[in-house]
Amino acid sequence: MTDDKPRTEDTFEKRRLAQETKNERQVWYFLAYFLFGIHFIAFIMIYAVRHAK
Repeated sequence: MTDDKPRTEDTFEKRRLAQETKNERQVWYFLAYFLFGIHFIAFIMIYAVRHAK
């Protein structure tokens, strides 16, 4: 009985750490896509301004 509690806490800690890692990875992906999108739009706008008549 006393051995169950540390294992349960250890499992919970591993699950929490895995979820935290997953969330952090999702934040980095969101940031990467956001910055890529901003630059992509900026380059299109620069091209449009330079090629306007």
